[in-house]
Amino acid sequence: MLGYIMLLLWLAVLFYLLGNTAADYFCPALESLSKLLKLSPTIAGVTLLSLGNGAPDVFASIVSFTRSSSGGVGLNSILGGAFFVSSVVVGVISLLSGPREIYVDKSSFIRDVCFFLFSLCSLLLIIIVGKITLWGAISFLSIYLGYVGVVCIMHFHRYRKENRLTVDGNQEEDFLERGIPLLGYVDHEKPILVDKTTADDQQSSSILCNLDSPFFYYLGSLLYVLELPLSLPRRLTIPVVSEARWSRPFAVISVALAPILLAALCTSQKEKEFGSRSSLVTYLIAVLIGMALCNLACVTTTKSSPPKKYLFPWLAGGFLMSVTWTYIIAEELVSLLISLGYVLGINPSVLGLTVLAWGNSLGDLIANVAMAMTGGADGAQIAISGCYAGPMFNTLLGLGISLVISSGSKYPSSFVVPEDPSLYETIGFLMGGLLWALVILPRKDMRLDKSLGIGLLAIYLCFLSLTLARSLGLLKLHGVS
Repeated sequence: MLGYIMLLLWLAVLFYLLGNTAADYFCPALESLSKLLKLSPTIAGVTLLSLGNGAPDVFASIVSFTRSSSGGVGLNSILGGAFFVSSVVVGVISLLSGPREIYVDKSSFIRDVCFFLFSLCSLLLIIIVGKITLWGAISFLSIYLGYVGVVCIMHFHRYRKENRLTVDGNQEEDFLERGIPLLGYVDHEKPILVDKTTADDQQSSSILCNLDSPFFYYLGSLLYVLELPLSLPRRLTIPVVSEARWSRPFAVISVALAPILLAALCTSQKEKEFGSRSSLVTYLIAVLIGMALCNLACVTTTKSSPPKKYLFPWLAGGFLMSVTWTYIIAEELVSLLISLGYVLGINPSVLGLTVLAWGNSLGDLIANVAMAMTGGADGAQIAISGCYAGPMFNTLLGLGISLVISSGSKYPSSFVVPEDPSLYETIGFLMGGLLWALVILPRKDMRLDKSLGIGLLAIYLCFLSLTLARSLGLLKLHGVS
């Protein structure tokens, strides 16, 4: 019993680390890079913003395909997360928004849903064929480039049509000066800044600050001590150059230790193939690079503020190391889910479809619902856009990159796609939810109401009941118990 409790506790810790790494390191690095590169709100919204929100799903999918021959956990986690967000989250938002008569933009909604349906049809074709070549995987991945292109064309056409180029330029300049909230979501046609977590965090902080009881002081100290082993390794290896979190000692140490961590990750993947001598050479090179970067950081930084010049290497390093840590955590998370599946006698793919998908999508549920409830009509529009564009990004990029890597390793042969009959059911129910929204919303003049929400939740509950019944052996479909 104690062993099960420890495994579940470690699972919760890994989910926390995965989300916290994205929030504290990955997203700020992307935000700063987008500001430095002066990306428009539209381009940032469909690329960096989606990447920041979908990082856990994308890396969990990549790890699943690289660590196991089937990749079933990755496929099911991506599709399960997409189904949860596009059905449960949209359903809850519709139920809560019903009395307020909230309307969403018709053109952007139809565009996102139609591209999502086309992506799922392409994935279904790949699964039916049962294998995919490198060029086929690249073609699947490029669907997202087509989506980005359509978004940009619609964005500029709308502003040209409304003769608001000058106003939009001022908004975009202000947007770039203030930064892009990667934990929020920017609607493609309406570049509105919304921070979905700041309000709750500030409210919680103010409540705790007003409580002078020693209990809360000791509780905070205890939580800090417990979190230190989780936060310190990442702080010592991920360069951070933001004003609020700048620390010269940490910055210098991080650029020295980052190459060593990368060397450890590389040698762990290739030690069996090349032997320990190659590992020793890799570590020596990493130490030399770390020492050089450490000396350079000491010379070019000050204690009072982060560097103002040559920011790109710092931001690129922070991005690379946050990706590295996300990959390491996702690798451990997928391995733990596979182990739990064997211990509990449950198909690991089912755990990916439920536990992993729910864990990665819980933030979307809380954030998007909060935005829709507190942001008025614009907040609801942004939340609904994120519920479709985000899962589509995870599907095309997460599975696309995974398929490219897997098919590339088999080139010129084809990569055999996992044979999992439940994938047909997942995609079928997911497409059913999308079609339900595509039919109901236009019939309701794009107004969010209870009929949309109840229908989406009913579709997801039917799917969940079917999945649980089959995993418990109560139902047998397609010859798979």
